[in-house]
Amino acid sequence: MSARMLIIVDVQNDFCEGGALGVEGGAEVSARIAEHVRRAGDQYDRILASGDWHRGDTGNGGHFAMPPTEPDFAVTWPVHCVADTPGAAFHPEMEALAAELGERLEVVHKGHGNPGYSALEGIVVATGESVQDLIAGGEWERIDVVGLAYDFCVRATALDASDASTDTQVRVLRPLTAAVHPDGVGQLERELVAGGVSVVDG
Repeated sequence: MSARMLIIVDVQNDFCEGGALGVEGGAEVSARIAEHVRRAGDQYDRILASGDWHRGDTGNGGHFAMPPTEPDFAVTWPVHCVADTPGAAFHPEMEALAAELGERLEVVHKGHGNPGYSALEGIVVATGESVQDLIAGGEWERIDVVGLAYDFCVRATALDASDASTDTQVRVLRPLTAAVHPDGVGQLERELVAGGVSVVDG
C-alpha cells in the first residue's frame, strides 16, 4: 500500500528571528506548519521533523566559520544549532505541536560533525532508522517537504527525496517555507522542478 510522508525541516530557534542564523519569516512559517499539521495531519502516514544537531567542538566539516574567519552565508555559517542547546530546540510553535502529537511526530537529528543540509542524511532518534533508507525502501505515493530554510535544507531534502524515490511525487509547500536569500527563489524553484520536485501553494 502506498503511503504519504511529511518532512518538516529544521524549524529550530536558531533559524527563526532572534536566533544565531535567523531567517526572516521563520516564526510565521513555524506557526503555519503547525496549523497545517493540525488541519491536514491525518493525510500523512509518517511525520518527520528534522533538526540540525551540530557538534560544538568542531567546525562540522567546514560548515561553521570558526573565528577569526567570517561566514560567507553560502558555504560557511555562524555557529548554530549545537546539540542540546536552546538554539537547537524546536521553535515554541513546533514544540507545542510535538507535545500534541507525541510519538506521531518523529524527530530526526542530522549534521553531527558535518554540514547535514538534507534530512535524508539524518537518523530517526526513536528508532535509529536512516531517513535515506526509509524513503528509498518505502512505497511512498507522496512526500511533502516544508520548513527552513527554503534555499538550503528544504531544497536539499526535496531533491534528495526525489532522487531516492523516483516513483514518488515530492512536493514543496511554498507557503510553509522561508528563504535565506528571497531574491533567488525563482531560480531555486526552476532547479527544484528540473529535479522532479513540484512546488505548490497548497
